[in-house]
Amino acid sequence: MDAEGARCVGVVHAQGFCFVHGDAMRETLAGVGGLDDWPAFAASWEQLGPDPYLARTGRARKRRHAVFVSNGGVIERAQHQPHFQTSEYNALQGDIERWFEPVTDAVAEGACLQTMLRYCVGFFGSLAPDVARWRIEVHQFRIEARPGEAGEPTPEGVHRDGVDYVLVLMVDRRNIESGTTTIHLADGTELGSFTLTQPFDAALVDDARVFHGVTAVTALDPSEPAHRDVLVVTLKRG
Repeated sequence: MDAEGARCVGVVHAQGFCFVHGDAMRETLAGVGGLDDWPAFAASWEQLGPDPYLARTGRARKRRHAVFVSNGGVIERAQHQPHFQTSEYNALQGDIERWFEPVTDAVAEGACLQTMLRYCVGFFGSLAPDVARWRIEVHQFRIEARPGEAGEPTPEGVHRDGVDYVLVLMVDRRNIESGTTTIHLADGTELGSFTLTQPFDAALVDDARVFHGVTAVTALDPSEPAHRDVLVVTLKRG
């Protein structure tokens, strides 16, 4: 682990979260593996499927989903399966199995995602060295801001995901303002805030300790497409 990674481990251990600037995050990831397919990786957000469950509440976003398992550091993709959260963690859409379009094989097997998965297992594994097996969920999210309609990155509000650790990594941000991440204690006390604006800007979160939310995004120019593309990787003790 490089010096930036070691610093972030200490910060997460101390306060439950860490923001990493894109340049530093990219350098750290490059020390773990390849990122040569980044243009294709970022472009894959153009092929996300709709979120039909959120549409039922009058909201909109696009996404793809995949599950991986890390056992002793060996990472393998699991059979496609639903995403499930209890209502304790998602009051808006809890207690239902939600099936989304799968992450494509090209993305799942590509250098960028494989590097990010190895990084997550190594980084969060250093915070929980007793854990040999992790269940990993990968989410590609696109939040769109439409004319007269803000986009909601976290429509469930300030929340926990019901996992152990979370990586949120900015992929692309176009023609939007706001989208500020806030971190909270259980009693609502705000611990900090930051805005992911550049590719590779990242948040590392101890989901068992802190809550997080993201403010709505609006279009700077309503006549042009506006979106916020992020990768979310969650780890849960296997």
